[in-house]
Amino acid sequence: MCREKTDWERAIEFHGHSCPGLATGFRVAQIALEKLNEFRSQDEELVAIVENDACGVDAVMLLTGCTLGKGNLIYRDLGKQVYTFGSRNSNQALRISVNSEMLHRQSPAATELRIKVFGGTATPEEKEEFAQMQQQKIDRILNMPAEEFCKAEKIEFNMPGKARIFNSVKCHRCGEYVMEPRARVRNGEFVCIPCADEYTRGW
Repeated sequence: MCREKTDWERAIEFHGHSCPGLATGFRVAQIALEKLNEFRSQDEELVAIVENDACGVDAVMLLTGCTLGKGNLIYRDLGKQVYTFGSRNSNQALRISVNSEMLHRQSPAATELRIKVFGGTATPEEKEEFAQMQQQKIDRILNMPAEEFCKAEKIEFNMPGKARIFNSVKCHRCGEYVMEPRARVRNGEFVCIPCADEYTRGW
């Protein structure tokens, strides 16, 4: 009889590999669901705002059901390991800030090993040592007390509106269709953003 995959195994399968970044997002999602007393969002019951585009976002999407396609995943390009989750069911919101100092703390030898692996100069033995080091980090992230892993606090939150479906208009220049709110007007005709040749003075 086939054993049902764990959530962590499904996250690895979805992402493509196991890594500390994926473990970080996995743990964030677990904590958010627990503290908001929520389950995976089938529609837009949950909203997630992610402030990075790193590996962990894949785990957040898988566990919480917040995705770009449904419109309940909002990406802000701030480069921070910070995540905000809002529940439409309870009208509560949670902000999670990961303890990145803990995540990035490593010895000079580990830093040198990482440079070798990603620079393509590591020996097979060094690659194996790095893989073991990464697995230890993953295990630590997945099992450490939540209060050591992150700061999680309930916050006031204005829930964004639900995703809308808009009409599309045909770009006068390239002929491709574009969502009406993203269209621009050029010489009195609708055009898409790439065809708009938008004017700017660099302010």
